Amino acid sequence: MVARSDIGFEMEPFTVVAEAGRLRFFARAIGETDPVFFDEAAARAAGHPALPLPPTFLFSMEFDGPDPFAFFDRLEIDFADLLHGEQSFTYRRVVHAGERLTFVQRVADVYEKKGGALTFVVRETRVTDEAGAPVADLSAVLVVRNRGAAS
Repeated sequence: MVARSDIGFEMEPFTVVAEAGRLRFFARAIGETDPVFFDEAAARAAGHPALPLPPTFLFSMEFDGPDPFAFFDRLEIDFADLLHGEQSFTYRRVVHAGERLTFVQRVADVYEKKGGALTFVVRETRVTDEAGAPVADLSAVLVVRNRGAAS
């Protein structure tokens, strides 16, 4: 069970490559129509060195680590009791296909509502490039239902 003592816990970093084919697939899946997300020539004509990542693609890359569910397992979160409450992105620069990105997830906050029936877990993820420079900061609020708690 997630507890306030988990605040500050940080997962091991993992590194993944932003692959162009997946970027194109993701862009189509979210209904993107701008050719810079599909066509290398259009991307270069717009001033990009390669295809840029669609705006929320970094969130899906968080699941590309060696164990995509390690964060949830470590905190003993049962997916049957989990709700995705909120997410936000703070971008430091545009990321492009072919870049190697490192992700570090940490528990930023844990708090309860509804008399302990719901636990809110704020997960922050720092994303850096190969040089260690910041690329983006991701934040997600996970809502965990506590079975048996009074509401």
